[in-house]
Amino acid sequence: MIRILAIDDDKGILELIRRALEREGYAVTLMDNPLELNYEKLAEYQLILLDVMMPGMDGFALCRSIRDRVDCPILFVTAKTEERELMEGLGIGGDDYIKKPFGIGELRARVAAHLRREAREKRRRITLGEVQLSLLEKKLYCGEAEVRLTKSEYAICEYLALNRSQVFSKERILEHVFGYDTESDHSAITEHIKNIRAKLQRFGINPIETVWGIGYRWK
Repeated sequence: MIRILAIDDDKGILELIRRALEREGYAVTLMDNPLELNYEKLAEYQLILLDVMMPGMDGFALCRSIRDRVDCPILFVTAKTEERELMEGLGIGGDDYIKKPFGIGELRARVAAHLRREAREKRRRITLGEVQLSLLEKKLYCGEAEVRLTKSEYAICEYLALNRSQVFSKERILEHVFGYDTESDHSAITEHIKNIRAKLQRFGINPIETVWGIGYRWK
């Protein structure tokens, strides 16, 4: 059974999340105090929902503290609307965000989309210069070293790499990574690609090319 962890100081929101997701067959664990999180149990979860505004430790700080321990999707649940703050969440390892107030249908659809992408099986490994993509593991390597990407960052790399030399707009990449019904803004793609480039440049490579006025391609 798929296990989901939801952390929010608003017990009403937590109960809404529990009812919505348990009806889809997920096992949902609720926490209203992020300071009580048991880090040793994080590997049990296939997806984590984090409220941004929480006392004691906000969702961004919590994401920073757990991202190196888990590789499952992390979705922020937030009332924040400032693009800079939303981009900060993606920059520290979040995969997506759901804006409050949200509908049950949107919550279910967003969670299901990330879990489908997580479960999609691939059977091969491709080599592009110094970069290798393991489509089974959904990991990217430079030589023998793994480049630690979030799920969304990896999905962008895989999409561009498998269609190398083709140019894709931010909107097209957004639709592929997050689905047609996403409410995420295409500026999220800009932030993700900035993060990907920073991680790859540590290995002296930059395979994602900006085609000005159009979008991006894998060289």
